[in-house]
Amino acid sequence: MYEALKKQFAEVFGTAPALLFSAPGRAELCGNHTDHQCGMILAASINLETVAAVRPAAEPRIRLLSEGYPMCEVDLRKLDPAEEEKESTTALIRGVAAGFAEKGFKPAGFDACVCSNVLAGSGLSSSAAFEILLGTIENHLTEAQLPAMELAKIGQTAENRYFGKPSGLLDQAASASGGVVYIDFAPGREPVAETIDINFEEYGYALVVIDSGADHAGLTDDYASIPKELHKVCDFFGKNVLREVDERLFYEKLPEVRAAAGDRAVLRAMHIYDENRRVHMARAALKCGDMETFLREVNGSGRSSQLLLQNIIPRKASDRQALSYALACAERLLEGEGGCRVHGGGFAGTIQAFVPLNRVDAFCAEMDRLLGAKSCHRLSIRPVGGVLLEVLE
Repeated sequence: MYEALKKQFAEVFGTAPALLFSAPGRAELCGNHTDHQCGMILAASINLETVAAVRPAAEPRIRLLSEGYPMCEVDLRKLDPAEEEKESTTALIRGVAAGFAEKGFKPAGFDACVCSNVLAGSGLSSSAAFEILLGTIENHLTEAQLPAMELAKIGQTAENRYFGKPSGLLDQAASASGGVVYIDFAPGREPVAETIDINFEEYGYALVVIDSGADHAGLTDDYASIPKELHKVCDFFGKNVLREVDERLFYEKLPEVRAAAGDRAVLRAMHIYDENRRVHMARAALKCGDMETFLREVNGSGRSSQLLLQNIIPRKASDRQALSYALACAERLLEGEGGCRVHGGGFAGTIQAFVPLNRVDAFCAEMDRLLGAKSCHRLSIRPVGGVLLEVLE
């Protein structure tokens, strides 16, 4: 992939690239949709990456060709969000550059060719990998030396304000941090991140993601409905996020909350409260190598996402239930061993499974038969986030 990318850069820009950068995709391990409510998450950067061949430019502009897309060009003298750029690569480029400008750094111009083996629309967050890649490039060229969490915030802002997707910080934080990471997004302070040294295969399990065959295109309204409905619950209590709402008071006032916010909003809030506890338990289990407890929390997270959070079936396409089908197939094949769950935004993309090593080949072969060839992907944990891979001259 690297050599082909260098060759493409030379063909497109008429000169050799000077630098090679990489940023990973991520897998959410526990904590589904807790981040935008200032909750807790467990996630990991994975061995799928987005890579850029780059040459700095003296002009105040970024020219970027991403595999499968037309050339993007962004004038760095114009960094305000543009409505016509919503849901485009150009929006993310402009948004990341604006993030550095807001931090007091003059965004650097550059030329880049980008390719990726992070499955687009899969729930492994190809968008966050791209945002962290852009942030890593700017961090190097401007010599800003911003820490991982600051790059994550810049990426999130680009996705929220410029691209138009109301995501939390989980995806970007996991991609930027590297390894297995626990993050507490408690309101009123900086996120607290803790790296956990764990190798799942040493405990007898493979981390597998299964592509359901449904992508995220056109699902922005489904994602937006979750924070929107949770905000109705928060409004009832005069708070901004659910982490600020006392759980005991929530259940005490449940009939009134239900009348004000609606049944699905209440169920989704129940998921968030329970999911934060699951993350806490899963974190403690991983730190002491207790896979039985960890897998119990993983399975609990999956059930709660289906029953309470309800981010499995797209609202406008109830006949398309790819995630439910994939989960049902995985549970049948695991026969009570390991664990599986939806992860990421949901509604489409991938599910995640922890498969006993002695079953993983048969599991992947059968899931490929049931969902289509190359649906199953065995992953490993990548220990680093966004990095400069190579200086080429």
